[in-house]
Amino acid sequence: MNFLASLADRERVFDFLVPAASPVDVRHGPILYLEDVTVSFDGFRAIDGLDLTIDDGELRCIIGPNGAGKTTMMDIITGKTRPDTGSVWFGSRHDLLTMNEPEIASLGIGRKFQKPTVFEALSVFENLELAMAADKRILPTLTARMSGEIRERIEEVLATIGLTELQSRPAGILSHGQKQWLEIGMLLMQRPRLLLVDEPVAGMTEQEMERTAELLTGLAGKGKQSVVVVEHDMGFVRSIARTVTVLHQGRVLAEGSMDQVANDPKVIEVYLGAEEEVA
Repeated sequence: MNFLASLADRERVFDFLVPAASPVDVRHGPILYLEDVTVSFDGFRAIDGLDLTIDDGELRCIIGPNGAGKTTMMDIITGKTRPDTGSVWFGSRHDLLTMNEPEIASLGIGRKFQKPTVFEALSVFENLELAMAADKRILPTLTARMSGEIRERIEEVLATIGLTELQSRPAGILSHGQKQWLEIGMLLMQRPRLLLVDEPVAGMTEQEMERTAELLTGLAGKGKQSVVVVEHDMGFVRSIARTVTVLHQGRVLAEGSMDQVANDPKVIEVYLGAEEEVA
């Protein structure tokens, strides 16, 4: 497959393009607000009266058994799935249920899927350059000249994701964890205000997991990003968790610190297991 065909097949990478400054207004409330959201598929309620609030700069972990509604929740936030009922607001002015996927991405919401999607034939640096391109058409992207501002932004993101020394290497030779960091970097090139990250440490080594924990905790903060992490690895969740939301059957089962949810009898029964020892 030639390079242009590869770009066409992977165009969803560019769905994360957002302006340099997200227009989200958080002066009067949270950055993300879901109220009484319900969605059904063929009679099955994947989301059932879900209420969720994410504050500006917050790092929130979402856990729950398979089928709890975690992926559907992210699909709703990003516009991939339309709920049957409820409200979803980004800041105080943007009703996400009236917008399509590109419009939502343009507000500053980026989504990191579990499997990394990078251009393996291109260098780490070139992947970040492509992610920042203002014109999503292929030829202008390939022929655009790099400004000093773009180069500075790439260098800043390289340092953030820990890949400065590998910037000239083809992305295809990176480890699994490094590819995950690169894709996070591709999102960061667009200065998102909300990052949705799906199972970031699946398949990682212990060392990569530690570095990922440092990266995600460093990203969150007011005026930077709010980060929502969906994850099954409880050791990793404990290492980064500030507030944990437990989903079950499409609604919030429990919410609080890791210790609070890990010792909640309802959570132990439906997710953690009655015999699990809480560390």
